[in-house]
Amino acid sequence: MTSTLGDDLTHDAFLGGRVHVWQPRAGYRAGVDPVLLAASVPARAGQAVLDLGCGVGTAALCLGARVPGLDLVGIERQADYAALAARNGLEAFCADLTDMPEAVKTRSFDHVLANPPFFDRGAGASATDVGREAGRGAETPVAAWIDTAARRLAHKGYLHMIHRAARLPDLLAGAAGRLGSPETWPLCPRIGKPAELVIFRARKNGRAEFRQHFPIILHEGTQHERDGDSYRSEIQAVLRDGAALTL
Repeated sequence: MTSTLGDDLTHDAFLGGRVHVWQPRAGYRAGVDPVLLAASVPARAGQAVLDLGCGVGTAALCLGARVPGLDLVGIERQADYAALAARNGLEAFCADLTDMPEAVKTRSFDHVLANPPFFDRGAGASATDVGREAGRGAETPVAAWIDTAARRLAHKGYLHMIHRAARLPDLLAGAAGRLGSPETWPLCPRIGKPAELVIFRARKNGRAEFRQHFPIILHEGTQHERDGDSYRSEIQAVLRDGAALTL
């Protein structure tokens, strides 16, 4: 695969320089969300991990930097982004998650990651940039993401997703009858502020009841008071040092 974006790229560092990725200068660009998602996965060396909608591969590569010895695979429907994921070192396939290539359909995975587009385009305006729109505007229902994950997971394997907190009902509905043991961790920007995002986990053939855990607070203080970094120390350790997110 070859990206048609040419030189209109940036080479960006994550995890304090442990991971570098090429990504478009304009359009959808990876931020802290895929890093937090990767940090939430309790993977072990030797396990297989599938990143659905992997973009340029940031989440999978961050997970691989923290846990060496993983078999990492990504699926991305945008050819330019899939090509960049491959350039960044991920085994990436250009395909829609509802039409997997045989090389992926014949495999099973211990963990599936997903950072789906956040916004329902049936209820909002589209971005003008094609890459940004594909990364932020949802065309494929959340239930389809979960169904694909369930099909690719090995027995007792885990799905891990990061999504808007407002979409939690959709996540739970999508998992019903497909995956069990659902758990969520609300991500709150500050103490006293409502959760904007949620980390969602469910297990193939899991039988535990739904659990909503204590919120994870991202920033110090109750309000933004100065420019610059204000992440709490444990979040700094995740974003800068490649630490696992304590769940």
